[in-house]
Amino acid sequence: MATPAGTPGNPRTIKASVFKATCLKLMDEVAETGEEIIITKNGKPVAKLSPHPKRFGPPFGRDRDRLIFLGDVVSPIDVVWEAEQGLIDGE
Repeated sequence: MATPAGTPGNPRTIKASVFKATCLKLMDEVAETGEEIIITKNGKPVAKLSPHPKRFGPPFGRDRDRLIFLGDVVSPIDVVWEAEQGLIDGE
């Protein structure tokens, strides 16, 4: 026996025999709705069918619309770093 669409905190349950007969259809439903289904055997929960988390694209450029650069971030600055000081002094 399957329960109707689940409510928040109370997911839909379905018997293992019904799941076996309608597996592909149920997978499509879960992917479309995002709702989990609990699969039971002899009235006890044994498995959970849930949507796969969405994958994000590569991180490069992800924040390009959120970052604000103030001033010139490309031009060199007039500060000599410690690592460069040895090259200047000839050490």
